[in-house]
This record gives sequence, structure tokens and C-alpha cells, in this order.
Amino acid sequence: MNMETTAVMAPPAPRGLAEMRLPIVMMRDILLKTIFRKNIELVSELSEAICLPIPVTQELVDMARSQKLLEATGTLSATSGNEMGYQLTDAGKTRAMDALSQSEYFGAMPVPLDVYREQVKRQSIRNIQVTRDQLTRAMGHLVLPDSLLDHLGPAVSAGRSILMYGPPGNGKSSISNGIRDALGDNVYVPRAIEYSGQVITVYDPIVHNAVEQEPDDPTQLRRRRRFDSRYVMCERPTVITGGELSLDMLDLVYNPTARTYQAPLQLKSTGGIFIIDDLGRQAEPPQAIINRWIVPLEEGKDILGLQSGEKFEVPFDTLVIFSTNFHPNEIFDQAALRRIFFKIKIDGPSQENFLKIFALVARKKGIPLDEPSLVHLLKRKYPTIENVYANYQPIFLIDQMIAICEFEGIPYQMTPDLIDRAWANMFVKDETIVK
Repeated sequence: MNMETTAVMAPPAPRGLAEMRLPIVMMRDILLKTIFRKNIELVSELSEAICLPIPVTQELVDMARSQKLLEATGTLSATSGNEMGYQLTDAGKTRAMDALSQSEYFGAMPVPLDVYREQVKRQSIRNIQVTRDQLTRAMGHLVLPDSLLDHLGPAVSAGRSILMYGPPGNGKSSISNGIRDALGDNVYVPRAIEYSGQVITVYDPIVHNAVEQEPDDPTQLRRRRRFDSRYVMCERPTVITGGELSLDMLDLVYNPTARTYQAPLQLKSTGGIFIIDDLGRQAEPPQAIINRWIVPLEEGKDILGLQSGEKFEVPFDTLVIFSTNFHPNEIFDQAALRRIFFKIKIDGPSQENFLKIFALVARKKGIPLDEPSLVHLLKRKYPTIENVYANYQPIFLIDQMIAICEFEGIPYQMTPDLIDRAWANMFVKDETIVK
């Protein structure tokens, strides 16, 4: 992504308290709590802790001083540009502890939900145009028919929902990851957002891969603020869930001790991809899971609820990829299928592509190809399963042969006998077990 695009997307840093659009008492209390918890005295350090420019931080400090909650220490720090130090007054300590009893949140100032909505539009996943070359490069490690890219390309560029279905073991998960890699640019993820006086943490280092930035020089009062540092510049996020997904994972998570909320998975994936793998293996039926997504998919917004019962809208700007081994008609009604914009069948490889995959895996694993063994595999083994090929099979068979060679203490090799022994572990025979 070019720098011009980055500049357009970047959230501008606030230039004063008037631009913050947060309750003034909330900002003051977060300031006091941060000083109390982190024992900070210098405005430059406080600016870093609450993620605001120094002039805005100084405004907050001056306001707290006018309310007798902060006082100057009366000493200048020679190591920090001769900055004046500040400390909590007794009234300030009392207020900080009272504020902590209401909410343990301190540190980065949250971004108002309405301000975050504006940023989501600037970096919308629907603004991305993925070219065939980008998708081909991202899928370069996969052997795929050209016709599949013909279907995937428009689906990804549209930023709409995708349903991938077909027999297991044919790379639906790998294709999903390839789509993620094809996006290739960055977005700005808020550390926390604010709605109705409540703080909702969004940035999650488990989900978000931060892009390293050159650190500002803490000794300089005029720092280079490339963007609002209440955000973290990250690669477009990818959230992957499987059989463990439950509907309550899509709700706000309330921490009763800290009295703050954590964003649900789909909000953390804003601007990126949400992959629901193995659809049909969850505790809830697939129809119920799809029903939960109908409003977000159609209207580009999601509805979340606070502990008080109040409902509110958040932006939904996510490419949702459903992946299932079941035929869609078996698990959805037609109304649900209409809500999914693209349906793409992922079949097993042709014999030609199977051999390409087999050769690639063998070369990578360091096991020499053997023509009689391949003929044995194709002419003797695959007819027993009606010549149904799957993308996982080359890796499985080669790993099995390697394990046998290592156990027997012989060099890596491929023989008809090793093919037979590997094949025996790929399938379980139907038989009656006598108890």
C-alpha cells in the first residue's frame, strides 16, 4: 500500500480537548487514575501513557490543577527537557481511588464510538481492490485450478460474505488464509472505544499484529504525531474460529471486577476477515449461527448490548468467510443462503494437480519420487476409493512414509510397500468390533 493511501486512512490526532468528544469528567478521571496507578509525574510521560498529544495532555493537567486535584512538585527535571513535575493532591488521590472503584480502566484515552465509525469508513475492507496477481501470489503455495481464482477474486474485492463448501481436506482453511495474505495493507485499531460513558477495549495483541513504528523521542516536547496514537497501526486482522464458536462469543464480554467491556470477536476483526471454519461442528446449529449474522451482513452494522440492557449499533466492516464440509442445502434454508453473497465449491484436485502437489511435497520433505510407486498408488490404491483425490493426501502419505523410514532406520525412500503401509493409516475400515 502506498504512503498516500496511508495518509488518507490515518486518524488525525486531536488538537485540543474540544476535539476529543468525550465526557470531560471521564477524561479527567482517566488522567488521575493513570497518574495514581503508574506513579507518573512528567507531562511527556503522561502523554505517552494516555496516548494523547502533549498540548492536549497539558490542557487536562491544567484543568485538574484548577480543580485542586493536581499540584506542581516545584522541581524541574534536567533529564527531561526541564519539565515541571506534577503530583496528586490529597483530594486528587481521593478522587482517583473513587474513580477506580467505579472502573479500573486507566491508560489510553478511549475513542468515541462515533469517531471510530468515521475511521472505519476511511479504511473499509470494501475499499480494497484485490487484483488477480495479488491473489495468485498469496495463493502461490497452493495448487489450485484457474477457475477457482475466477470465483474468489470478485468475492474478495467485493468485501462481502463468502461460503466455501466441499469435501474435507481440500484446503478451504488454507485458501481462507491466502485471502487474508492477499489483502496486504494496514488498518488502525483503537486501543479502546467509548459509548455512553462505558469503555470497551478493542486492541488485542492475540488478534492484532501491530506494525512496528519508530518510537518518538520522549525528551522532545514537539513530537511527530503521524496519527492519533490512541490507535495501533496493524495488519488487517484475521479472526479464525472453528467448532468452538458459540453465539455468546459474539457478545460484549463484561469484566465485573474491572467494570469494563471487551469487544467481541467480530468487532475485533473490523477492517479484516472473520473466518468461521468447520461450520456445522459447533454446538449451535448452522442456521442459528447464520441468523445471528443476517443484520450485520445486510446492513453493515451490528447490535451489541450493555449490562444495563441498553442496545447500541457498532460498525460491521468485515469479510466473513464461512467454510463447511456439508452441502449448503443440508444445513441452511434458502433465506439464509440468499444472505451469503458468494458461494464457492472447493473440490478435490484433478489427478494432474494431485501429482503436482505430491511432487511439491516430496521435494520439500526430501523424499525422492519413485515412478513404480506412483503407478502403484494411482492404479492400485485410488481405484479402491473411486479415484477421489484430496489435497491433504500427499502430505499425509509422505509424512507416513518418512515416519516408517525413520523407525526402520533406512534412508528416506518411496516404494510400493511403503505406499501400502502409509495408505493403511489414511482410512479406517468399516468393521464390527466385538465387545
